[in-house]
Amino acid sequence: MSRVLQVLLKPRELETQVLERLVLALRVLELLALEPPVLELELELGPPVLELELLTLVLGLPLVVEWSLLALHCKPGPPLVHTASSIGTSSSPSHLQLLNKASRIPLLTPSVSDQGGHPEWGCGKLEDVRLHTATSEISTNESPWCTGGHHSKTHSPRPVQAVLYSNVVRELCNTTNKYAAENTVGKSYTWSVVDVQDFYHFLGMLQYASLVKLPSVEDYWTPDYVMRQAIPPSIMTRTCFQSLMWNLHLSIPEEDKKNDLHRGTLHHNRLFRVQPLFDHMRAACKSSYHPRRELAVDERMVATKAKTGFTQYIRNKPTKWGIKLYVLPDCSNGYTVDFSIYTGKNFDSSPQALSYDAVMDLVQPVFLGTGYHIYVDNFYTSAKLFGDLADLKFGACGTCREERKGCPSSQGVLTKKSPRGTVRWLRQDPVVFVKWMDTREVLMCFTIHPAYAGGTVRKKVKSRDGKYSVVEVPCPVPVLEYNKYMGGVDRSDQLIQYYSIRRRVSRSYRTLFLHFLDIANTNAYIMHLELAKISQQKSLTHKAFLSRLVRELFGVEKTGVPVKRQTSHLPVGCAKDFTSSNRATAGRRRCQHCSAKGVRNTTPWKCQACDVPLCLLLDRNCFAEWHA
Repeated sequence: MSRVLQVLLKPRELETQVLERLVLALRVLELLALEPPVLELELELGPPVLELELLTLVLGLPLVVEWSLLALHCKPGPPLVHTASSIGTSSSPSHLQLLNKASRIPLLTPSVSDQGGHPEWGCGKLEDVRLHTATSEISTNESPWCTGGHHSKTHSPRPVQAVLYSNVVRELCNTTNKYAAENTVGKSYTWSVVDVQDFYHFLGMLQYASLVKLPSVEDYWTPDYVMRQAIPPSIMTRTCFQSLMWNLHLSIPEEDKKNDLHRGTLHHNRLFRVQPLFDHMRAACKSSYHPRRELAVDERMVATKAKTGFTQYIRNKPTKWGIKLYVLPDCSNGYTVDFSIYTGKNFDSSPQALSYDAVMDLVQPVFLGTGYHIYVDNFYTSAKLFGDLADLKFGACGTCREERKGCPSSQGVLTKKSPRGTVRWLRQDPVVFVKWMDTREVLMCFTIHPAYAGGTVRKKVKSRDGKYSVVEVPCPVPVLEYNKYMGGVDRSDQLIQYYSIRRRVSRSYRTLFLHFLDIANTNAYIMHLELAKISQQKSLTHKAFLSRLVRELFGVEKTGVPVKRQTSHLPVGCAKDFTSSNRATAGRRRCQHCSAKGVRNTTPWKCQACDVPLCLLLDRNCFAEWHA
């Protein structure tokens, strides 16, 4: 036999609220043990808004399933009663009927009206039903990727060796040597075969140039007394560095030509020249670090004006021209977990929008697992995306555009006269939309937060007399969480820009190669900071970390004395080819030591290590004076 319980809630009777909570909880528990009852709650609502600790007692019971299915008509007037059959809950263990008496501010989670009109938006302090996404344990402690008890006391900052393994560097040397063999034919400079050690020295020079900035590359080998640098000439010659930069290649030249034949077809790969290293970098970033729960998806521009076919111009970006990357960073520290490169419209793109594909390409449960919270901006946010992420057991939160497909109409929900801090929300399972009045209307979409939990933000408000004061403004939970976690990409970009090795190069794939090194170095420094927390050691500054990296790439001992190179300072001829008739004049160049004195003399000799032309005569031995 069914029983009916009627409870009248009067929020202004503060002295009886505690008693009403206890009575309501006891009666509900009693009824749940009997036949499925009908619980009638009569609410007299109005400012001030009812504190919902009372209703939380009900929400904590099994009735929470039914609660999320209630429909409210938020109109003043006589109470509107919804029976169990009208809200589709006849198969549930208990049924609810809700009476809303002269309600001016609806509090409960709304849904679409039974009459098929516009969706009705709710407001107040109700903690909305949260989507439980975590099906695997997500690390949230200070050890995001290492759970063992044995930690190294020191951490060697060698991100290049950690990401570019010796076999990968060896392959880069092979492809570069093959490309140089074709590219140097008829050129004025010579090419020496590059090995793994030479390539690491080249990488060290790139990082050294990011720490010690000079106007041009040539200045690192200049003989000028004021700007002369001691380290670069002792590591590699200027000719060797420049020729390696000019001939750097990441793919097999013969395969490049085959790929170019398919240009404009489905079989053409625009990233073919960078694809091997690109795939390796993505796998290395994901396998080297276990991210925390909060992740973000955003864009990053790699500055270049090269004509690649996918170079972008975005007017409102600080870097307007460049190659666009979609990045997935850890919001807690800026670690780049994964990234992809936008190459324009593809023949095999999915039926969904570009923003949908960009997020789904980065969020892969095969590598990440499940249970993560993904934060995005309004370019990516859509009901379709968030619903599919929920099916994959990923939560999501982001700002939303009102004209986006799947977004419910919110016209007239808030007006210009709505006070600052007004909150309205709407549920379309599993997605919840929240509209909040700040200086302008803000629309949020999410699947992981309550709509409002009593949070506030401090805002500066101008009074009628023209004075400003700081007030506490009610703020929805998704807005607070979005502002807290969405800066992951900005943090990553900031660390990269401090000591970036980016420079002007002649090929776009070399630009991407330099950016890959920036990602590797920045990720390594972030891991160094995390390891320092675990081992309770003092961490290095960013500059000191990269300085140690350069020393290790150069093979410099802790004392700071460079390892002696096999090449010594020996005089060699400037000319490569000469005959008996032009032996005395072939290849002559101006002596740098004489030029520094203001004297113009030419010489056929130069230093093999320094690549500097110097006089070598009995009465004018500039070679000895230069190296004194």
